[in-house]
Amino acid sequence: MPELVRKIEESDIPELRDLMRFVFGSEDWKEISRLGGMTNRSYKITREDGREYLVRIPGEGTEEMINRRDERKSTALACELGIDSPLLYFDDDGRKVMKYIHDPQPMNEEIMRKKENLVQAAEIFRRLHTCGKDTGVRFEVFEMADLYEKIIRDGGVTLYVDYGIVKREVMDIKAEVDRNGEARRVPCHNDSLVGNWVLDGDGRLFLVDWEYSGMNEAMWDLSCLSIEADYSPYNDTQLLNAYYGREVDVDEKKRFAAAKLYVDYLWTLWGLTRVPFDGQFMQDYADGRYNRLKKNIEAYRLLG
Repeated sequence: MPELVRKIEESDIPELRDLMRFVFGSEDWKEISRLGGMTNRSYKITREDGREYLVRIPGEGTEEMINRRDERKSTALACELGIDSPLLYFDDDGRKVMKYIHDPQPMNEEIMRKKENLVQAAEIFRRLHTCGKDTGVRFEVFEMADLYEKIIRDGGVTLYVDYGIVKREVMDIKAEVDRNGEARRVPCHNDSLVGNWVLDGDGRLFLVDWEYSGMNEAMWDLSCLSIEADYSPYNDTQLLNAYYGREVDVDEKKRFAAAKLYVDYLWTLWGLTRVPFDGQFMQDYADGRYNRLKKNIEAYRLLG
């Protein structure tokens, strides 16, 4: 998917200066540049002493779907675990200031398919999922889907003609998987697309942007990475084996495949909620996910 590139918003400058003054006692900076992102406005700011920081201002409309206090809890946990860079400031509106990850390397699907990065990602997920913490933040996929449906209808955006049929298939598969026992809830990132991984100049991988994080089943994170990095079946096996430290069994493979459906189902609806704000770019994003969802339903059925 192409990066949504935007220029510096002049209207953000006073707010950025206020944040710098509040956090550092001085509003001055040497350089500022806009970073990529789909909804928020994030900036790299280099202060006069040469130190670099990431400053984020939440995008319009995100307050309907994201509880910023919850996001702050998960961000703090990630920083505590060494998964993300140090956090300096995070307010109730979602404005945040973090240490900038040094010398970030260009990221794409091919880089995330390299074994050394795939293994690092598995280790990051395992560290997060086994930390034993309960953030108290719920990530209820199907409750969120219902909320997104309402936002879509209220926003005048059209759902797909066969959406009802596809939704029923997803729910039937969920019921089938859950008959073997519902998965345990653990802290999850929930949005591990390629753009949320950062590889620093030393080859260390970080997972950033915890807006959608919360207690969920672990397979969601692994499946999301697989989808976003366009993993092959071989890559999927590498990821699962690295995560578990052993060969995975049939039930784990089915849960992984089912989680792929949940991921595209939810983010299809999310994309449609953003159409009034980001236009055709988000419509195309949602369409791509929806088409893949239908293909992966068929792939799941072939597992038997």
